[in-house]
Amino acid sequence: MTKFESSVKQIPHSQQSVYNTLSDLNNVQRLKERLPEGSIGNDEMDKVKERLQNITFDQDSLSMNVDPVGQISMRIIEREEPKTIKFKSDNSPLSFNFWIQILPVTEISSKMKLTIDADIPFFAKGMVSKPLQEGIEKIADALAMIPFE
Repeated sequence: MTKFESSVKQIPHSQQSVYNTLSDLNNVQRLKERLPEGSIGNDEMDKVKERLQNITFDQDSLSMNVDPVGQISMRIIEREEPKTIKFKSDNSPLSFNFWIQILPVTEISSKMKLTIDADIPFFAKGMVSKPLQEGIEKIADALAMIPFE
């Protein structure tokens, strides 16, 4: 298994608020509804919006199509309120574990770090390591910008 970690992200919301939002994947629908309609003129935000529209989910699982890997699905396997949410791959080309750690900073702010532990074949490690590291960083950036309240 190969481990990839995001940098620590500061979030201007309480640990409990962040946990409550991220521990129920139905909240993805709420995030999709808050995105502005039409082209917003920001290429990166347009990409995020497009990716969010391709996500299917329920309370405990999430599935999306990721180029060039294909369909990736994961399911929440453990919740440790209010500090950790653990996922495991489910019907995905790669076997991986993913977890979100949330720690309090003050009563109204927290910090978050994401970790992926992936079973990557030795021959593919060189090709996927950089994209996975960049991907986990982008996911952490996007999660840190969510309006958690």
